Amino acid sequence: MLEHDVRTRRSAEDFPRTEHLAWKIAEIAADPVDVLPETEAMVINRIIDNAAVSAASVIRRPVTVARAQALAHKTPRGAGVFGVDGTVSPEWAAWANGVAVRELDFHDTFLAAEYSHPGDNIPALVAVAQQLGVGGSDLIRGIATAYEVQVDLVKGICLHQHKIDHVAHLGPSVAAGLGTMLRLDPETIYAAIGQALHLTTATRQSRKGLISSWKAYAPAWAGKVAIEAVDRAMRGEGSPAPIWEGEDGVIAWMLSGPNHTYQVPLPAPGEPKRAILDTYTKEHSAEYQSQAPIDLARRMRERIGDLDQIATIVLHTSNHTHVVIGTGSNDPQKFDPDASRETLDHSVMYIFAVALQDGTWHHERSYAPERAHRPDTIELWRKISTVEDPEWTRRYHSTDPAEKAFGAKAVVTLKSGETIVDELAVADAHPLGARPFEREQYVAKFAELAEGVVESEEQKRFLAAVESVSATKSGGLGALNVRVDPRVLDKAPTIPSGIFR
Repeated sequence: MLEHDVRTRRSAEDFPRTEHLAWKIAEIAADPVDVLPETEAMVINRIIDNAAVSAASVIRRPVTVARAQALAHKTPRGAGVFGVDGTVSPEWAAWANGVAVRELDFHDTFLAAEYSHPGDNIPALVAVAQQLGVGGSDLIRGIATAYEVQVDLVKGICLHQHKIDHVAHLGPSVAAGLGTMLRLDPETIYAAIGQALHLTTATRQSRKGLISSWKAYAPAWAGKVAIEAVDRAMRGEGSPAPIWEGEDGVIAWMLSGPNHTYQVPLPAPGEPKRAILDTYTKEHSAEYQSQAPIDLARRMRERIGDLDQIATIVLHTSNHTHVVIGTGSNDPQKFDPDASRETLDHSVMYIFAVALQDGTWHHERSYAPERAHRPDTIELWRKISTVEDPEWTRRYHSTDPAEKAFGAKAVVTLKSGETIVDELAVADAHPLGARPFEREQYVAKFAELAEGVVESEEQKRFLAAVESVSATKSGGLGALNVRVDPRVLDKAPTIPSGIFR
């Protein structure tokens, strides 16, 4: 990997385009390096993972709305929408499928200087591949690039410090991945990256206070915008430049300003793109920093015994966990039984309480209104708080995979004054956890979430298609679409009409 210094440049400076971060990323995307076997295997795992969580979310209201919008843009030669027959314009397929993937907060993650869900790249690339008849090996190459670019930007550039939403790294990564998949030249990819970044910067209010369904739509929007940006760039249109480093660019006015230099790692020429191997998926449908606390709660419940005897619980954890999903956020909504599901899955206090009581976690039952309104849950929930521990913050930001951690130490004080203490650094499903996810676990997650949604023969057909995706010839990637039992779709909520018909 090569470290690149990225800072604001005055318009009068001699700053050749070949030094722009967008150009360096474009060169990475255009590099025809082979995909490592282990990278290809993980790409397949994540396609399966996305299908699993899409099956679980398919009749939720935001997904139903996005699907209805997409189906208003049908075309005979387009891309598939998860769950249904027929094809639509690819940017709308990416929109609908991106919402389905993101709705339950249940797919993969990478955390460093910034946060990300790199699996958000996949719907846009699959949609364009289906539209243009791309072969499976090129789709895998494109996904490997998209993960590489997003992970590298997440390692180098913090957005949340300046209240910019993390999908600002997703627009450029989708554009770069599409560039690789379509074998575009650096000039075209460069323009698409600049446009995609320019159009996907937004504030983090979508993840603050009372969190709305837009949290699921935001990455789908980034994918849709990136597809449109690539289309314009392929037709010869340019972009604002230099988009990161310009005097009125992203760093100068949205991030740390003209006096700050970021270090962004990118592969050297000819170096394989392997960043997907640094990412990790979720066993539980909740914000990633809740994964280890859920497993910790399940482990501690027998030691604690009678939960009514708890006086307080303090979770000692990283700054991120404390200020985003903990009491350091100062969001009263995180203690509100009437809060949205999106808000509850960003409340580690609620999640730890329910996991302690139930000894398990479920993507629907754990968030049900009647579950959140249980008096004993509310009482326990409000006894829980978080504090930042500098050591957990250091481990969160460590570049050493062996010590990088997203866990917590729980200090449970009983009414008797006795304390029970335990800690867990990484979730059980993490690559260094007690039960790391391998292909078997991804397939099991798909089977569990698709049960009663996708008929068994369709499940088998999809798994066979995705496991042989690298050999899929041009025009065959429609096989990656999963058809949902129509009787399930009939249970989707009825939604009012909008502009699109």
